[in-house]
Amino acid sequence: MQREMEISQAKLVPVLLFILLNSVWCTTSNSISESFLQCFSSHVPSNSSSKIIITKNSPAYYPVFQFSVQNLRFLHTPTPTPEAIITPFKHSHVQAAVICAKKVGIQIRTRSGGHDYEGLSYVSIAPFILIDLFELRSIDIDIENEIAWVESGATLGELYYAISQKSELYGFPAGTCPTVGVGGHISGGGYGTLFRKYGMAADHVLDAKIVDVNGRVLDRKSMGEELFWAIRGGGGASFGVILSWKLRLVPVPPTVTVYTVTKTMEEGATELFSKCQAIAEWMPEEYFLRIMLGGSNGSIETELSFTIFQTYEEILPWMKENFPEFNLNRTEFTEMSWIQSVLYSASYSINDTEVLLNRSQESRSFFKGKLDYVTEPISEAGLEGLYQILLQLDAATAILTPFGGKMNDISESEIPFPHRIGNLYEIQYFVSWDDDEESEKDVSWTRLVYGYMAPYVSKSPRGAYLNCRDLDLGINKDANTSYAEASIWGLSYFKNNFRRLAQVKTLVDPDNFFRNEQSIPVLRSGKMKSQQQLDASL
Repeated sequence: MQREMEISQAKLVPVLLFILLNSVWCTTSNSISESFLQCFSSHVPSNSSSKIIITKNSPAYYPVFQFSVQNLRFLHTPTPTPEAIITPFKHSHVQAAVICAKKVGIQIRTRSGGHDYEGLSYVSIAPFILIDLFELRSIDIDIENEIAWVESGATLGELYYAISQKSELYGFPAGTCPTVGVGGHISGGGYGTLFRKYGMAADHVLDAKIVDVNGRVLDRKSMGEELFWAIRGGGGASFGVILSWKLRLVPVPPTVTVYTVTKTMEEGATELFSKCQAIAEWMPEEYFLRIMLGGSNGSIETELSFTIFQTYEEILPWMKENFPEFNLNRTEFTEMSWIQSVLYSASYSINDTEVLLNRSQESRSFFKGKLDYVTEPISEAGLEGLYQILLQLDAATAILTPFGGKMNDISESEIPFPHRIGNLYEIQYFVSWDDDEESEKDVSWTRLVYGYMAPYVSKSPRGAYLNCRDLDLGINKDANTSYAEASIWGLSYFKNNFRRLAQVKTLVDPDNFFRNEQSIPVLRSGKMKSQQQLDASL
């Protein structure tokens, strides 16, 4: 009996300790959040602060918080929600939020569209303030000079719509999901149907405005070239709050042609996929191809979806030479404008451009994605194993996007995104579901397929993409995570650019105020270049 009591008491100690620590944490959190609110109100006129600050006792708190939660995995979790939500409509409001958060010692998260795959733009274990930028979404298009100033709270759909209202002959090479926020998308790199022709969204940034750790608004000249390099693909959240981007618009032809074909295993899907691996990287740069692999009725289907920046007559000779087995009759192709191709890629009606102004998705689900880069064709035996894993879940897909074209011409160190020449295609393993009870099973599936694919993808490091964030790669344990510890995930995203990012981080945010589970680490003393050395490397 005595032994049982000792065991029972031993088990009770951790529980009591958790309750005690949680109570202390909540008390400290409340004190800090009250101090933040007082500080913020002192920096912002009282008639404005009440419209900008949304506290937990406000009826608007939950609707505003959940509006841009794009992944339902992070809507109902035990992870604490923000102590308050700041909805700035002036740059000075962002400055005040940063100054006060730093002063009282509370973290911030910044959200533009809420599409972070792991929810890091609105989720944190530690107490935090959420800066939601949806009110900062002005767009100024200057067609004559081929530029646009876009605030970070705007979505890609709003940007594309604004461009189309000024001209049908200009576009911008960013992603295919219209509800994605401009702020995070471009700071992570960003690419879509135009990337083989023009490169990435971040390749076309001419200037930017950012609030730094001291609350200053900096542009390219005042921030310096080292920080300007870092935020174009290295993730803005590690360095400050991106307010806006100055973008170089790109010419698009008056006619874009789309073509989709689907094949089953019985119809030669495997042979077709093998052909695509051989030629995809060397397609003309006007060709964008997305290949979808998925299971249906116990069989694998392969869907090829082309978006080609040429007319039907221009593309027909190439298609006949490389895909003579396809039905290449004109009726199988659809010609449209660039803005209609944007709608087509997003599975919208091509006649309803107004839908691009809708900031919310038609439906939301739970999802998990993981990503690889393929540098050599996958063997038929390797594909067969992938097919068997895909058949385990009805909603599971593998999405392949061939590289090449302009991507091969841009240096790996031009911006922090390093995955350029030498990559045949990107492959994303993606699954979505509607019931939280399925979460463990479906997340486990992504880890299973990721483990299986290890022999067939890039190595040393195994590549990853920040805009398809994956916390399975590793996380920072705390604010003092070392460069070596963070390299577990950092080298996958940035390869040799990771050290340079850490050097920039150490210069501009030495106390690591802007941090999250995968933020760029600060280098320890003696392991960083001087300002002069870093400038010389640019």
